Amino acid sequence: MLCLFDTFSKEKIVFSPINPSNVRMYICGPTVYDLIHVGNARPIIVFDILYRFLRYLYPQVTYVRNITDIDDKIMNRANERGIDMQALTSETIAQFHKDVENLGALHPTHEPKATDFVEGMIAMIEGLIELGFAYPADGHVLFRVKAYPEYGSLSKLSQQDLEDGARVEVASYKEDPKDFVLWKPSADDQVGWISPWGRGRPGWHIECSIMSSAFLGQTFDIHGGGIDLVFPHHENEIAQSCCFHGVPKMAQVWMHNGHLQVNSEKMSKSLGNFFTVRELLEKVPGEVIRYAFLNTHYRQPIDFSMEKLGQAHNNMNRFYLALRDFGDIDPGTPFSNFVEALNDDLNTPLALSVLHEKITELNKTKNAEIAADLKASCDLLGILQRPISEWFSGSVNVEEVEKLIEERAQARFAKDFDRADHIRKKLEEQGVVLEDTNSGTLWRKV
Repeated sequence: MLCLFDTFSKEKIVFSPINPSNVRMYICGPTVYDLIHVGNARPIIVFDILYRFLRYLYPQVTYVRNITDIDDKIMNRANERGIDMQALTSETIAQFHKDVENLGALHPTHEPKATDFVEGMIAMIEGLIELGFAYPADGHVLFRVKAYPEYGSLSKLSQQDLEDGARVEVASYKEDPKDFVLWKPSADDQVGWISPWGRGRPGWHIECSIMSSAFLGQTFDIHGGGIDLVFPHHENEIAQSCCFHGVPKMAQVWMHNGHLQVNSEKMSKSLGNFFTVRELLEKVPGEVIRYAFLNTHYRQPIDFSMEKLGQAHNNMNRFYLALRDFGDIDPGTPFSNFVEALNDDLNTPLALSVLHEKITELNKTKNAEIAADLKASCDLLGILQRPISEWFSGSVNVEEVEKLIEERAQARFAKDFDRADHIRKKLEEQGVVLEDTNSGTLWRKV
């Protein structure tokens, strides 16, 4: 029985799909103006695992992950580079697809682009105006927050909190500081579409409202994204969608992954701790990045570091080494206690601990059934996806590396530092880099 934490109700609930024969899920995707960074990777991996697990539990899953290709950041970046906005988004989408494929993420069922749905957005905005939930002003169209008493229910922000936040930047054309933009005017040198309110472009929030309903209907099962999207993005989506469609809920369950820090600090280029996924993939396989995220529950904040990435690499070597004697084995059945862990709000740290216990047992028994079930379990996490021979092809002898690392540790303990340095250099000649940490010596192939 799958239980998921619902951000709206602030409690773990039993997941009960609207239609068990087709579970419907919408995840907010990237704004395509640059390479995705390690923070962007977390929701991609989290909801890919949810998608994999839902497909295991149900006969059909419709997974929609949008692409935002209308945004001021995109226009600004295109201007900086002196290229057409569409050229920038096409290039960035291709880079995004390459990176998420290397992370082992499955393709969603649908991947709509905002630019393909502008007519639908205009129609939804017209409907909101007719219903009294929105109003045109000075070339803009604003959502009238006070017309929707339930506004703030997802984020649990009080009216005072909402008013204080809205007053940071108050536009003169707003009836109320809390009102948010559905449509805004475009200058001659900005991308725009003809609308009843003049040439302009949609606000960010209306994009997801129309794309989700286009593929999943007025109310669907799961809506997800990063915790930073709860307010205002998801709060505004709910307001627009529920008011336009006249429904009490946009989604049955709202899921959000926690914040990411790097080396216990907010990720920032100025701090030198900003990593793109492309940069990390030059150092380690995508499955290693996945494993590093799986070690922390998706709802908890995660402190990402190169040390943890090294630990994840060591663990992935252990997984592949456990199956090396069995070749490219066909998957069996996921372990029952592994499935139980994922049923508990995708408890991936517990699921990994189950797998490590099974690997210990497998190393002792060399039982082919355990090996097959290990492969099936790992499939649900999106790891152990490479052929065994490919993982080790052209690589080092893992057993020999670990033996030399142990010999080096003994030499260091005996204060035979010349011997320890000799072993390090020997490993470096094989392309193996060592990193001594408080939790032991980590290694990776370069």
